[in-house]
Amino acid sequence: MELSHATWRKSRHSGNGANCVEVAATDIAKTAAGRLFFVRDSKNPQRAVLAFTSLEWNAFIGGVKSGEFDHLA
Repeated sequence: MELSHATWRKSRHSGNGANCVEVAATDIAKTAAGRLFFVRDSKNPQRAVLAFTSLEWNAFIGGVKSGEFDHLA
């Protein structure tokens, strides 16, 4: 999928950390299930990009907000 026009964003909280990712959600990438969300390594943006459906992305964000992944920090 062509993502050269995607607007990539990094968290304001990431600072200069070594483990940052960037996220993009674009109108060019819609499926029957809704928008697609993309994640890439900010240090190696030319490498593989992960794609998630709206349902998957919302489940992940819900898990982050509820503390589901806090034990990994």
